[in-house]
Amino acid sequence: MCDQDHFEEDRLEYEARGLVTRKQFGILLGAGVAMMLPRVANAVAVTETDVNVTTPDGTADCYFVHPAGGTAPGVLMWPDIFGLRPAFRQMGKRLAESGYSVLVVNPFYRMKKAPTATAGGATPIQELMPLARALNETTHMTDAKAFIGWLDGQKPVARNRKMGTQGYCMGGPIAFRTAAAVPDRIGGVASFHGGGLVTDGPNSPHLQAARSKAQFLVAIAENDDQRSPNDKTAMKETFAKANLQAEIEVYAGAAHGWCPPDSRVYNEPQAEKAWSRLLALYGKALA
Repeated sequence: MCDQDHFEEDRLEYEARGLVTRKQFGILLGAGVAMMLPRVANAVAVTETDVNVTTPDGTADCYFVHPAGGTAPGVLMWPDIFGLRPAFRQMGKRLAESGYSVLVVNPFYRMKKAPTATAGGATPIQELMPLARALNETTHMTDAKAFIGWLDGQKPVARNRKMGTQGYCMGGPIAFRTAAAVPDRIGGVASFHGGGLVTDGPNSPHLQAARSKAQFLVAIAENDDQRSPNDKTAMKETFAKANLQAEIEVYAGAAHGWCPPDSRVYNEPQAEKAWSRLLALYGKALA
């Protein structure tokens, strides 16, 4: 009975804060995953809307959230393979409460409107691979330009400040390529448990990102580093050669996917560390 009361309290709070619907909470609860992120200290009031962004390939359904008054630096958020969902709406809203105008995109809009994962972070990966495989370097670049251009046209976005972009899992290399696609607008780039940041090809995301003018935060899961131990060295050497500031760290004990709160491997202490480093990055790079 106590557990049931606790779940009901959580559901009411999620709904009150606009983070999840009753149906979405039921899906998450059934999957046995956590949702609530720690509250933002001195959070500002925010305005949130569902928006449609025109791209060369169609119309992308996205979530836009920003401080209710004035202007703030823009941030483009690329979700992981589970796409735009309550967890990422919550993450975007939290960042807006910290003083940023945030666009969280549905990267799979060409094929399906959000939500694209039936059970959020608990959805079997194999169900989503066709969506991920439909994206490529070209779509990364064209989408990045369209989304940054849209942000630049919004009144809550500070045009006199650099923008940030951050990606999770497959969103990591897209964030890197965003910096390459719009180098004059991107000041800060963050990748959390990014997959495919370093490849053997000349179009490797880390090589393309090194042609930008941004500062970087690369948070690597311990098990990803065990699989590809040379990636961190390649990024450190490449960014140093390009005279770009980069904080590249392996997060001990964190498994791939540890940051979103609906992930099966959500690691709150390490996720909060990564979040604090993100705010530090944006505090410098978007000033």
